[in-house]
Amino acid sequence: MSIVDFILNLAGLLLWLNWRSIRFDPLTKRLPATLMGTLRPAAPAKFRRWHLLAFIGGLLILRAAAYRWVAPFWVFKLHCGVVSPPFRSDSFDGMLLFSFLSFGVTLGIFYMVLLLLSLFKGPEAIHHFVKIPLGRMDAWSVPVKILLPFFVTALAWAMLSALLGGMQIFPTADSTALRIEQSVIIALGVYLVWKFPIALLLLLHLLNSYVYFGQHPIWNYINTVAQKLLRPLVKIPLRVGKVDFAPLLGLILLFLVAIAAEKALMLAYRRLPI
Repeated sequence: MSIVDFILNLAGLLLWLNWRSIRFDPLTKRLPATLMGTLRPAAPAKFRRWHLLAFIGGLLILRAAAYRWVAPFWVFKLHCGVVSPPFRSDSFDGMLLFSFLSFGVTLGIFYMVLLLLSLFKGPEAIHHFVKIPLGRMDAWSVPVKILLPFFVTALAWAMLSALLGGMQIFPTADSTALRIEQSVIIALGVYLVWKFPIALLLLLHLLNSYVYFGQHPIWNYINTVAQKLLRPLVKIPLRVGKVDFAPLLGLILLFLVAIAAEKALMLAYRRLPI
C-alpha cells in the first residue's frame, strides 16, 4: 500500500505543478486581437486554474474512500522524521486526514528540495524550472529561505498534534512548553530531507567528472550547484593529479553529519516526558 500511496502522491504533485505553471502558458493569457484568430488554447475555454485544485481534492478524498474500502484493517503511518503517527483504515475520518497529510508531506519535501536548489542558484536555463513552482520565494533572502522550513514545520506540528490528540491517533503533549519542545525537534528534523538531493548532486557531479555525458545544460547546472556545495572544502588539498576527492569527502561528511543529527534528534525526542 505504501507504493500505491507514493504513486498517488506523485499524481497529486503533478497536478499541483500544473496548477503552478499554467499561468506561465502564453495561450492562457489574453492575446492581442491580431492573434485571436490564429492561436487557440489547447484546453477548453471554460477550464480554470482552480479546477486543478479541485482535481487534487477529489483525488485525495477518493483515495481515503478506497483505503477504507480496500484495506479496512490496515495501519498507515505518516512519516514525519522522528515521529510516525499511525492511522487505522477502519475510520474514514482518519483515512481522510491521512490522505491530505500524506500529500502535504510529499508537497513539503518537494518544496524543501526546491528551496535547497534556490539557495545554490545554478545557471538560469535550468534554474527557471525551480523558479516557476517557488514563485516569489525564489527572490527571498538566504536567511529567510533557510529558516522558513523550520517555522512552517513547527507551527504545522503544533496545530496538528492537538488535532491528532483529539482524535486519539497520537498522544499529545500535556503542556504548552512540552508541545513547543516537541515542535522544535520535529522542525529541526525537516532539514534532514536535504541529505538526499545533496547526495544525488554530489554523486552525479562525481560521475560527470570521469564520464563525459555531453553538453546538456543539466550537467552544467549539476556541476555548478555541486561546486557551490563543496566550497567549504576548497582550501583542503583534495586533488591528486587529475583525481578530485572533494565530492567523495563531501559525501562521507554528509553521511556522518546526517546520521549524527538523526540520532541526536531521536534521543532528544525520546527524553520528552510524553
